[in-house]
Amino acid sequence: MENRCRHCHNIFLPNRWIKDQQYCRHPKCQKARKALWQKQKMHQDPDYKANQKDSWENWRKRNPDYWKNYRQQHLQYLERNRLLQRVRNSKRCFAGIAKMDTLTPCFSYKPGLYTLVPSIAKMDALAQKVFIIPALTSKASDCKRGLDRL
Repeated sequence: MENRCRHCHNIFLPNRWIKDQQYCRHPKCQKARKALWQKQKMHQDPDYKANQKDSWENWRKRNPDYWKNYRQQHLQYLERNRLLQRVRNSKRCFAGIAKMDTLTPCFSYKPGLYTLVPSIAKMDALAQKVFIIPALTSKASDCKRGLDRL
C-alpha cells in the first residue's frame, strides 16, 4: 500500500510498524511533522507550554548577547527583518468603521492643530485637542517661537 506524504506530497511506502503513517522519511518532512505536533501540543497542553517558556527563558539568560551578535554578523537578516517590519506596520493601520482602538497612529501628521472627535462604532473615541510640534530647526529662536504661533 502506498501513501502520499502530507508535506512533500510524494508517494512513499509506509513503515509497517508505524500505524497511519502520514509523512515520508525525508528529514524535511520529519521536521514538518514534528513542528506540527509541537504546535498542537502547545495549544492543548498548558504544562508543556509552560515548560517550553521556562526553557526559552533559561536559554536567553545563558546567552544574553546572542541576538545582538547574530544581527551584527548577518546584515542580510537585519535588512530583511526591517523590510518585513515596515510591511507589518502598514498592515496594522486600518481605518475601518468598527475599529476597537482609535488611538493607534496610522500615519505621521504634519505640524498643526488637530481635534479628535468621536466617530461611529468606536469604543474608546476621545474628543481631545492634539498639538503636533514641528521638528527642531537649526535656529534656536525658531524653536522658542514654535509654540507661540499656535
